[in-house]
Amino acid sequence: MQRLCILLFVCVTISSGVEGIGVNYGLLGNNLRPPAQVINLLKSRNIQKIRIFDPNQDVLTALQGSDISVILGIRNEDLQSLASDPTFATNWVQNNVIPHASTVKFTYISAGNEVVPGPLANFVLGALQNLDSALKANNLNIPVSTTVSLQVLGTSFPPSNGAFSDSAVQFLQPIAQFLATKQYPLLANVYPYFAYSGNPAQIQLDYALLKGTGPIVSDGQFQYNNLFDAMVDSLYVALEKVGQPAVEVVVTETGWPSAGDVAATIDNAQTYANNLIAHVSSGQGTPRRPGKVLETYIFALFNENQKPAGVEENFGLFYPDMTEVYHVNLTP
Repeated sequence: MQRLCILLFVCVTISSGVEGIGVNYGLLGNNLRPPAQVINLLKSRNIQKIRIFDPNQDVLTALQGSDISVILGIRNEDLQSLASDPTFATNWVQNNVIPHASTVKFTYISAGNEVVPGPLANFVLGALQNLDSALKANNLNIPVSTTVSLQVLGTSFPPSNGAFSDSAVQFLQPIAQFLATKQYPLLANVYPYFAYSGNPAQIQLDYALLKGTGPIVSDGQFQYNNLFDAMVDSLYVALEKVGQPAVEVVVTETGWPSAGDVAATIDNAQTYANNLIAHVSSGQGTPRRPGKVLETYIFALFNENQKPAGVEENFGLFYPDMTEVYHVNLTP
């Protein structure tokens, strides 16, 4: 799903944040609090990291001195200029990173949100290369990457069959090689909800909601009790098949809507979020990448009324007035 949003690591207690878990903070609403108020809320809740998909200067200004780390996004429409003109990349860094670099901690820069495959896909690698050079020229060691949806997979079931589609592999093979050389991660949006809602006859709801207590899908030596792990592992297999098994995956978006569809209920959304948090923070990892925390960001912080009507408006943990849609357990 393409959206203007901010991702953040969050904890709603006075303790430190839950390891590995983040939350998307979307800006597509006309009744949301101003960034300065939201950043103050995040600080009061010990939120550790955020991600913005756009260099919003109000947000970046509000973040100064907050000790909150930021994944900074690039507008999709800037990709062509970034790829074709190193000077544009230099100016982008000078305008959007350098003014804040001494007071804001940048974690990654994401060039492109779900543009592979598509008309902008050809510009991603060049944008990554030029941005990386511009950052290094200014002594800034900030990893760069791009964000993909799992539509880049031509096959994904079982996970051992995971492979990039013919339309995506021509772009992702060189991108993955770049990421591997630099030891940067691939960012991915992973939505069991959409997989389930598109095929409820073949996918068990408990499997999508991470409620399985035993193996539901067997894939050779690997056993899966939830769809989230299976989807992530299918992406890891696709990376292996283009020769890049060392590239890590960061799940930049995942969530379950609370309204707008028969399976989009508050109970299901709450179940998914709490089970996901427990699973990720346990450090169990996935069957193919066990024993480590998979950095994962829940979509979303708020319900946003300027999104398409239906489920898209109802992914929030909170209403715009910051009251809970449902409670999530974010205590470490």
